[in-house]
Amino acid sequence: MLNIADTLHRWCREARPFALATVVDVHGSAPLPAGTSVAVDMDGNAVGSISGGCVEGAVYELCQQVLQGGDPPRRARFGYSDDDAFAVGLTCGGELDILVQRIDPAAQPHLAVALEEVQRGRPTAVAQVVGGPEELLGRIVGVPGGGGAAHGTLDDGEVDRAVTAQAGALLRAGRTARVEIGGDAATCPERLSVLVHVHASRPRMMIFGAVDFAAALSRIGHFLGYRVTVCDARPVFATAARFPEADEVVVDWPHRYLERTEVDARTAICVLTHDAKFDIPLLQRALALAVGYVGAMGSRRTHDERLHRLREAGVPGAQLARLRSPIGLDLGARTPEETAVSIAAEIIAYANHRAGLPLSHGTGPIHGPLVRSQAGGRPASYEVPAHAGMGR
Repeated sequence: MLNIADTLHRWCREARPFALATVVDVHGSAPLPAGTSVAVDMDGNAVGSISGGCVEGAVYELCQQVLQGGDPPRRARFGYSDDDAFAVGLTCGGELDILVQRIDPAAQPHLAVALEEVQRGRPTAVAQVVGGPEELLGRIVGVPGGGGAAHGTLDDGEVDRAVTAQAGALLRAGRTARVEIGGDAATCPERLSVLVHVHASRPRMMIFGAVDFAAALSRIGHFLGYRVTVCDARPVFATAARFPEADEVVVDWPHRYLERTEVDARTAICVLTHDAKFDIPLLQRALALAVGYVGAMGSRRTHDERLHRLREAGVPGAQLARLRSPIGLDLGARTPEETAVSIAAEIIAYANHRAGLPLSHGTGPIHGPLVRSQAGGRPASYEVPAHAGMGR
């Protein structure tokens, strides 16, 4: 839904009823992820896309039926048709589960409040019930970042608290995801399936060491949507002219800057200095923080010496296990640009709990979960805790 937040916000302000079709589950190689929406207003105006064109016409018709007839929310599934390649379906072979519902802004003013937060660029989660009791299907609750009061309610009790807690965790992780809530007498006897749409500020990539590799990495970090900071204690190297793609260039001792700046569970810290007087105090601080990724450049010999120094400095083994060093995936990279690609690839793989193996070496859907190799990282079965994760 947040892919069309601008238009939905305007329609809510105008008290204009509309139908909202949202992808609530994806199977196989479907073109767009869960949380993507299409909306249709009373005049037939449509905004958004959920399939890149494959099933838009059928979804548009469903939206008009629900909107004009006042029907309750309904679920629909679209997949590839083996019998008729021209039938309504996804040519990529995947399947989409869609929830179509009527939204009356006057009856759900909290949606406009949540969308206003998104418009202002503030971290916000919008929790949408996509499975469960009919009376709750399609209900929406907005959860602002920073622990503020939720907008809207499901039961004024345990269900609200459970939804708010799950939405808050995903908001901190910067991930849109579907979660299951209830199923027991203490919360909700009937199980709820809730799709949490997350809008968060850009994640940070912090690059320490104003070297050629940092210039290439700042370019790819900017391309991937990170807010990039380059930091170095040497003013002759740490200049905006050398790093035009960086959002900020800071002249300071790396560990001192890290102590006073803000990070979160999506922050990627890349240490490219491979100079012990910078690396050791910086990594001591970085490995103690609840950030998403910490990597350090250097040879395997440098890595072994670095680990020895960090152990002498009292860094616990559990924190040392988080260090990705030598930094990057084994791509045979040599140039700064190739090295930047290998580092970015590792950050993406680590954020998504993937092994970083060639797709040709696997089987099944390319967007499905893969088992991470035993060389390190998180297990394939992974639930997002309140402090972890880097997904966007």
